[in-house]
Amino acid sequence: MAYQALYRKWRPSEFEEVKGQEHIVTTLKNQIKADRIGHAYLFCGTRGTGKTTVAKIFAKAVNCENPVDGSPCGECPSCKAIAAGTSMNVIEIDAASNNGVDNIREIRDEVQYSPTEGRFKVYIIDEVHMLSIGAFNALLKTLEEPPSYVIFILATTEAHKIPITILSRCQRYDFHRISIETIAQRLSQLMEAENISVEDKAIRYVAKAADGSMRDALSLLDQCIAFYLGKDLKYENVLEVLGAVDTTIFSEMLQYILKADTYQCMQLLENIIMQGRDLGQFVNDFVWYLRNLLLVKTTDDEAKIEDVIDVSADNLLKLKEESKHVDVDTLMRYVRVLSELANELKFATQKRIKVEIALIKLTRPAMEQSKELGDIISRVTLLEQEMQDTLEKLKSGAIGVIPQGYPAGAYDMAGNAEEQQKKRVIEALPEDIKQLAAQWDSIVHSIDDPLKRTHLLKSNVTLAEDGRSLELMFSSPTAYNLFEREEDKEELVNIIEERTGIHVNLMVTKLEDGEDFQNRFTDIRESVNMDIEVDDKEEFI
Repeated sequence: MAYQALYRKWRPSEFEEVKGQEHIVTTLKNQIKADRIGHAYLFCGTRGTGKTTVAKIFAKAVNCENPVDGSPCGECPSCKAIAAGTSMNVIEIDAASNNGVDNIREIRDEVQYSPTEGRFKVYIIDEVHMLSIGAFNALLKTLEEPPSYVIFILATTEAHKIPITILSRCQRYDFHRISIETIAQRLSQLMEAENISVEDKAIRYVAKAADGSMRDALSLLDQCIAFYLGKDLKYENVLEVLGAVDTTIFSEMLQYILKADTYQCMQLLENIIMQGRDLGQFVNDFVWYLRNLLLVKTTDDEAKIEDVIDVSADNLLKLKEESKHVDVDTLMRYVRVLSELANELKFATQKRIKVEIALIKLTRPAMEQSKELGDIISRVTLLEQEMQDTLEKLKSGAIGVIPQGYPAGAYDMAGNAEEQQKKRVIEALPEDIKQLAAQWDSIVHSIDDPLKRTHLLKSNVTLAEDGRSLELMFSSPTAYNLFEREEDKEELVNIIEERTGIHVNLMVTKLEDGEDFQNRFTDIRESVNMDIEVDDKEEFI
């Protein structure tokens, strides 16, 4: 016997076998049990979610001689004839290739004849949105007042293309995308029935790659099994067959992007290409990885995170750790750029060049200045919301006002006295550091890279504990990553020396989460301003 594809071999033959569409199955079974069967149904949903399968089961059920709880028995002559495709009572029509007026007129003529056996004549019109306007008009009258023994089931992936006059005459059922969990469970059951050993991690990846389609999942798994016929199917095997990459690659790529290391990004991309991975799949998976990071970053409840992110416990811990090194605005920008790239890759002939340009955009934001306005607006909106929240807390007494004359670190957020942290005090600034402090803004404005320029203007500049080095302190992980490498620090030292003639030792540090710079340190620019104010006062006297 010829080999039969998995999605054909294991196509559900009764309602109980349909997965992920319980809301539709229950309704149809209740209609059959109560004998409240409609004359026209519209099944909508993405590919591979069970529209045609449910239509065929429904056609069997309404004609079954011995239905069981609304499902077809599968044993009577009518059920067997429909399953074999030899029944005259079930007519399947592909509207993509039979979309003319004449094709619909044939249906209109045929419905005048009652079924020779069974109760109903069922017409299943697949991809009904492909019918021409004339064909829809020809179908309209028959659909409105069909004979009592005729049922129309229209199936489509694009319901918005169907005229409202047709929609209003049908019972509409929307087929949902099937969850990864449901697909994975079904695949595991079928692999057990097929006596094929497949790693759980491999099954979950196939389920995720299917994008809510059970048929796609079975086709992809069939492809992987064929490549490794007679062997146990591992996660690495599935990645190789489907042209995907392991999740550790995404973490590595993100680190290079955050460090603005274009060269390493290109090297990693070269390795991915040389392994034969599909670039479109790589970009889609990278967006999914960044989406998970974004959710981890913005969701506080541990239980909720596990509900919305489909990863193992180990991978979730890695995501939490990695999310500490990047801020939300940066992640959202990355997702936007890569989502635009994913759409472009569908029709691109030079995919590699498109991906390389996108990676350069991510590592060199200056190339995208016009679009950075959206990020600035987002930050301003967030600050406005935080200010509003603070005002409301002040009004309600949730936080108190620190008395004038007391150091800021001596009180907590509720205005209660607490032990003050020791503050690093600058007794006197060396002359060269004073000169740098006075010219700092001018030095920063001479830097070409707008992203680095922005972060440096927001940085905290202080004297290091050794009393000689200049220390830059950043609260943003993204800013810290831009300057913490030795070559980045050397570049800034060279700019300072070029502008002022002063060579300075430079240290780059990151403030701890929630740490207030003003409570612990003194900005050298403030020290210089204080000196100037004293001099002015003496001259006035």
